[in-house]
Amino acid sequence: MTDDPNGTTVTDARKPRIAVLFGGRSSEHAVSCVTAAGVLGAIDRDKYDVIPIGIAKTGQWVLPEGDLDQWSLTADALPEVTPGDATVALAEIGGEHQLIVAAPDQVPTELGQVDVVFPLLHGPFGEDGTVQGLLELSDTRYVGAGVLASAIGMDKHFMKVVFEAAGLKVGPYVAVTDRQWLRDPAGVRRQVEELGFPVFVKPARAGSSMGISKVDRMEDLDAAIEEARRHDPKLVIEAGIVGREIECAVLEGRGTDEPRASLPAEIAVAVGEHSFYDFEAKYVDNAASLSCPADLPEEAIAEVRKLAGVAFDAIGAEGLSRVDFFYTPDGDFIINEINTLPGFTPKSMYPQMWAATGLSYTELIDELIHLALHRKTGLR
Repeated sequence: MTDDPNGTTVTDARKPRIAVLFGGRSSEHAVSCVTAAGVLGAIDRDKYDVIPIGIAKTGQWVLPEGDLDQWSLTADALPEVTPGDATVALAEIGGEHQLIVAAPDQVPTELGQVDVVFPLLHGPFGEDGTVQGLLELSDTRYVGAGVLASAIGMDKHFMKVVFEAAGLKVGPYVAVTDRQWLRDPAGVRRQVEELGFPVFVKPARAGSSMGISKVDRMEDLDAAIEEARRHDPKLVIEAGIVGREIECAVLEGRGTDEPRASLPAEIAVAVGEHSFYDFEAKYVDNAASLSCPADLPEEAIAEVRKLAGVAFDAIGAEGLSRVDFFYTPDGDFIINEINTLPGFTPKSMYPQMWAATGLSYTELIDELIHLALHRKTGLR
């Protein structure tokens, strides 16, 4: 029998029911599907009752059909959750949070109580606090960061503001709002010129390297800005930093324990068509390799693990996060970003770092569910 802090009990006669939520309305829909395939293939079915729920690009929640193979990611076929006649909804019935399936001219069907929702939604409308807010309103436990931490972790501008307040080193950047670009594009260009080239133009609230461009000269800046604006009207333009790309995986501590940080890893992108770690390099061409643990001095490894925990706490994260740094030739760590819902396939950086630290993929999933089962709901 398992008791949680709010008095709900899961008995040995019933396995905890986990709803795995994936797909979504963002441009990272396909990446979310691939992540879900990894989790659904590794989660312990002897320990948990698992219900996959897909979110179509229209926003409809559905029970997806077919096997896991359909969620693979290839260069010419992106997986997608398709809408259906029946819609899945989360509702409170008899004091319990249950899933129901409703279809036209049919009596709604109850799927049973949900103990934890495992959101695997990358990007806006999932990773940014919106779905987390929905789950908070229904007092439903879930894996990962809460509303505010998710929103901060999604917005590269406010993320940097919080990091600087926490004493972390942040590289030079310019935040550009929609109004600024439309009213004073020349002023934006002057600000970027002061940063110096190369710069990286990024949508402020997108992930998986969607819409990011490396710009080496002023003549290419406008096109890069418009490409980023296809994903988000708010942009962050960052000065290029000379340094090695070092990542660290963070896992929430149990109870009052401090966050746990994995051994750090280093990303290396194969020389060729990819001048930086873009979407194609990440997900299509497998052009990046991961060295874990990173070849760093022992004191640098200890330092980056500590800084990753500081970043995790700075935004108030829960569950999991991946924190990315640049390690400069001077031996400094400059934080690039935190990702509150990093890629989570077996080949993704976050699970690989924990595997190198001694926690397997299935054990990692189990630990995240354990943390979610014991988290508080609301402000209690």
